[in-house]
Amino acid sequence: MASNNIFHGYAVREKGGKWEPFEFDAGEIGHEEVELRVLSCGICHAEVAMAHNNYGMTQYPFVGGHEIYGVVEKVGSGVTALKVGQRAGVGWSAGSCTQCEYCEMGHQECCLASKGVMLGRHGGFADRVRVKWNAATPIPDGVEGDHVGPLFCAGIAVFAPIIDFVRPEHKVGVIGIGGLGSIAVQMLKRWGCHVTALTSSETKRKTALDLGAHATLSSTDEEELKAAAGRFDVVISTVHVNLNWGLIVGTLKKLGRLHILGASSEPIAVASMALIMGHKTISSSGAGSDSHKRAMLDFVKRHSIQPEVEVFPFARINDAFTRLEANPQGRLVLKW
Repeated sequence: MASNNIFHGYAVREKGGKWEPFEFDAGEIGHEEVELRVLSCGICHAEVAMAHNNYGMTQYPFVGGHEIYGVVEKVGSGVTALKVGQRAGVGWSAGSCTQCEYCEMGHQECCLASKGVMLGRHGGFADRVRVKWNAATPIPDGVEGDHVGPLFCAGIAVFAPIIDFVRPEHKVGVIGIGGLGSIAVQMLKRWGCHVTALTSSETKRKTALDLGAHATLSSTDEEELKAAAGRFDVVISTVHVNLNWGLIVGTLKKLGRLHILGASSEPIAVASMALIMGHKTISSSGAGSDSHKRAMLDFVKRHSIQPEVEVFPFARINDAFTRLEANPQGRLVLKW
């Protein structure tokens, strides 16, 4: 009789390889673990970087996936917070310790003992996935569908700085109208802000307006950026490319903030006096805390926010990654 601990998914077996069917023995469930049957899983550029070992920490075979939407199928003997049959989502983290200084401050995303859901373990590109119980966030009734998985990476990435730094009366610029930026525009509009989308694509200018942006601006045209000097309270950058950051900072009001979400290997070149004279701030973040996630789910439910997604069956995973190279507007999702 086949073991019910055999999981089936898709893995990259070597650096830069294609995604191939892969099965593995997950062993017995841990005392504090939960097992989710994966309904769908979003795709992020992080999977591309991990597949190519760009971060220098990929272990092959590599099963990616960290925008997971699923149903609890099994719980460890020490788990009381989640029940079999409950819907839950999992993002970047596979669980926090609850005891380090950051966990005690409510910043579980900074936990010193936390490990990524696809770092040294197999992620959500499988029919089932296991994580520590506190990595699986219960999903409230009224929030369901293929768009839910992306909320746990792209969604929380943009919602965390909104709840931390943005006020309803703020004028906010969003750089990039891809997977993160398209969600950010929707959230900021419902937050009460005046939203300007900054993009190098004429097509995405129209898209941003359709999503609720009040205005658009070129992210690369120097004259347009100079004309927007002192316009924004906050600019949120979701792109993975290098820009003229001096001009971007120039679009901020005094006391303004540039918040970086897009991971780029290039340095951010800004003259310190441009920050000092305007009391401006450059900040960044990755995932949000547990409280951020709960607040986000309540917010998207209340305002009927659904990230735009393009769905591929898992059997077409390589087609989905080819589509990702075209920098689509919304988020790509793999579904069983």
